[in-house]
Amino acid sequence: MVSTDTVSIVTGAASGIGAGIAEVLSSEGATVVVADVDEETAGETAADLPGEAMAVGVDVADRESTASLAETVVDEYGRIDVLCANAGIYPSASLEEVTVEEWDEVNDVNAKGAFLSVQACLPQMKSQDYGRIVLTSSITGPMVGYPGWTHYAASKAAMLGFMRTAAMEVADTDITINAVLPGNIRTGGLDDLGEEYLERMRQSIPKGELGDPEDVGHAVAFLASEKAGYITGTTLVVDGGQTLPESQLALEEI
Repeated sequence: MVSTDTVSIVTGAASGIGAGIAEVLSSEGATVVVADVDEETAGETAADLPGEAMAVGVDVADRESTASLAETVVDEYGRIDVLCANAGIYPSASLEEVTVEEWDEVNDVNAKGAFLSVQACLPQMKSQDYGRIVLTSSITGPMVGYPGWTHYAASKAAMLGFMRTAAMEVADTDITINAVLPGNIRTGGLDDLGEEYLERMRQSIPKGELGDPEDVGHAVAFLASEKAGYITGTTLVVDGGQTLPESQLALEEI
C-alpha cells in the first residue's frame, strides 16, 4: 500500500488502464496527478477520484511538455514520490503496411514517452532521495507477439531495456524503477470488438476472464510502495496466467 502522503503522477490516466491505476492509488490515500494529452477527460477522471487529485495536460513525446508536468507538480505539492509512466498507444498495422510515420509515433509515445517522463521527474526524486517509478509495458513484445503490432511490440520491449539500465543508474539511492506487464485488460476499446471476440480472448486465459484496470493498479500500488524498496529493475506480469500454457491443448486440460 502506498503512503497516504504520497504524491503520484500517472500518465495516460484519463481512461483505460491509467484510470484504473489512478483509482487504486487514490483509494489508498495518495494524491494523484492525472496526466494526459486529453486534458478535458483527465479533469473529469481527476474529479471522480476519491482523494485529492489534479489534472495536467501533457504530451509525453515532447521534452518541454514532460518537464512542464514535473515542474507543475513540484510547484503544487513540493515533491514527486511516484511516477507511473503508463501513457501508450496501440494502433494496428501489418508489417508490410506499417509506415515509418506510424512506427515513429508509436515508439515516440510508448518508449520515448517513458524515457522523457522518467528524466523529467528524476531530479526531484533525487533531491528527496526517494522515488518509485513504474512503467506500463505489456506481455506483447517482451513475452509474446501478435500480428499487426510489430511497432507496439518493439516499443514495449524497448521500455524494459531502458528500465533495467535506468534502475542500475539510480540503485545507490532510494529510487526504484520497475514495470508491470498487463495481458488482456477490459478497457473501453475492447467493447467495439464484439462479444464473440471477447469470448475467444477469455478462452485463452487460464483464469477464464479478462483483467480489470484496477488489477493492474493493485500491482502498481505494490511496486510504488515503501515495502517494495528492495525490488528494482524487474517486471510483474498481470495476465491471469495468459502466458502460461504451452499450447491450446494445455488449456483444454484445465
